[in-house]
Amino acid sequence: MHASSSSSRFRDPRYSKESFIDVVLVQCPMCAKVARVVPAPRAVGSGPPSMFDQRSLVCRSCGLSRQSRKDKSGALLTFSRGPGPITDPYFQVPLWLQTQTRHGRIWAYNPEHLEVIGQFVQAPLRERAPWHESGKKMTFIARLPGWMKRAKNRTEVLRAIDRTRASLVN
Repeated sequence: MHASSSSSRFRDPRYSKESFIDVVLVQCPMCAKVARVVPAPRAVGSGPPSMFDQRSLVCRSCGLSRQSRKDKSGALLTFSRGPGPITDPYFQVPLWLQTQTRHGRIWAYNPEHLEVIGQFVQAPLRERAPWHESGKKMTFIARLPGWMKRAKNRTEVLRAIDRTRASLVN
């Protein structure tokens, strides 16, 4: 059974997918083991952290270390679209936490992201924030694919999430 806390109610915390990109787990382009994309060191007094800050890709297994750069258009971030593996927005290397199901791909930037998805899928009662409350309405939970939200797919999706989570231990 799913290792997440067993709650029958899930209330959307109103996160966007960008809320989880502070630390992104990726497949190291050198050794194919788990690596991290983290914020690069910042100058003192340079303002609050931003998702547009420069990032570092660091692998503890092989010692790889790279700094992110802006692409030819001047963009620092490029989010994955289309078929194939989902990549991180800074280095475009495959995410570590992803798996294919017969319905589609399940992916997460980090364990916290995967945990929120698991809590949502597991809960039979899913609540969105009331329409009259201020704040983001189209959260990453609201944007999950329909097949992932269907109760008939719950067991398969939770199994895939557990497989993905297990890849962190190996």
